[in-house]
Amino acid sequence: MATNGENGRHQEVGHKSLLQSDALYQYILETSVYPREPEPMKELREITAKHPWNLMTTSADEGQFLSMLLKLINAKNTMEIGVFTGYSLLATAMALPDDGKILAMDINRENYEIGLPIIEKAGLAHKIVFREGPALPVLDQMIEDGKYHGSYDFIFVDADKDNYLNYHKRLIDLVKVGGLIGYDNTLWNGSVVAPPDAPLRKYVRYYRDFVLELNKALAADSRIEICQLPVGDGITLCRRIS
Repeated sequence: MATNGENGRHQEVGHKSLLQSDALYQYILETSVYPREPEPMKELREITAKHPWNLMTTSADEGQFLSMLLKLINAKNTMEIGVFTGYSLLATAMALPDDGKILAMDINRENYEIGLPIIEKAGLAHKIVFREGPALPVLDQMIEDGKYHGSYDFIFVDADKDNYLNYHKRLIDLVKVGGLIGYDNTLWNGSVVAPPDAPLRKYVRYYRDFVLELNKALAADSRIEICQLPVGDGITLCRRIS
């Protein structure tokens, strides 16, 4: 079991649960998540825990959720914007069939290469096409090409929150009708309901308005059905219906 800090909050590296009880979150991890976590994912999670930016990683319970979701929708062609060390990417690669593909984009290849040896050892590297650099120019080129319209079963976004709406404007054309887009961190440390004078960390306060704007826009978008889940730091699933 992970130890608690002086304030009683769960201190596990990468902990993002919005549950009020840390003991309950730990129960979920110990009972349902860790016993079923594949060994490569456990190895990558433990390596990522040593990274100075470890809070950027996808939580283990969210990784489990994504894996189940991808299998339920029989996803084969997917995209991930924001990779970090690749925990959610590895979960996706393990869930896809052997001929499945993931277009993975991140501005930092160095972080991706932390997890790459584990992905390779698991025999999953052939499913991944990694592109280093900003995603928006790549998405614009794909839309201009025309042949990628409606071609993705699932797209997961966990990158720069100030561009989430810019991503959505493009991704809605790339995901198929009936396909899903998942936006991570849409409850943003719970700050979406914090009062204006709440003592928030600088980066949390900076991105909060962008997250609020995204949530409002998604709720008003008639092209999608949405479901916002309190898994990890909040994930909003968008199913394209038109």
